Amino acid sequence: MIATLASKPDSGSTSTDISRESNCNQTAGAPRQFGYARVSTYDQNLSLQIEALTKHGIPKSCIFMDKASGAKTERPGLTKCLETLQTGDVLVVWRLDRLGRSMRHLITLVEDLRMRGIGFRSLNEGVIDTTSASGELIFNIFSALAQFERRLIQERTKAGLAAARARGRNGGRPKVTVKEARVVLAKKLHADKSLDIEDICTTLRISRSTLYRYVRM
Repeated sequence: MIATLASKPDSGSTSTDISRESNCNQTAGAPRQFGYARVSTYDQNLSLQIEALTKHGIPKSCIFMDKASGAKTERPGLTKCLETLQTGDVLVVWRLDRLGRSMRHLITLVEDLRMRGIGFRSLNEGVIDTTSASGELIFNIFSALAQFERRLIQERTKAGLAAARARGRNGGRPKVTVKEARVVLAKKLHADKSLDIEDICTTLRISRSTLYRYVRM
């Protein structure tokens, strides 16, 4: 299998495109290792990360790359990397912040790798190596962090709603009253039988169901 470097300057990101047929010239019988490297802008250089990954034993042809902001959702290199990885493979990154857009995104990615039977290793954070004997513990920590974050969000949401109710406000959209201008206008336009329903909805920027709900009020 031959890996080809596909540059996409107009999309703001470049990636290494590795076909599924290639073995990346890796040692037969050993787990396949794939690297992922990313820098935020074209002013930065990928060479430091690539050098670290190749020293770790990963051929350059097996390294996927992106030049895109960490907050950017579209990263073709990472997408292709995740598509290429198979059960038993190992994904290696230079540093954790090169992979995830946020803590939540990182946790989700690592958990997805675990579910697929794929190992994960970070070179700068040596303890993050799920191919070692303590790997299952690390995955459990990531899962616990994900659950912890979800519970924090739930608690904050509940606390916010409780505080709003204490101030006399209920959650959700404000209740529409029959005296509101949009309701009055909807009723008047609907009463004019010369007007088409679709035209009324388009003018008021509301759906049919909303229009009929206003009319029944």
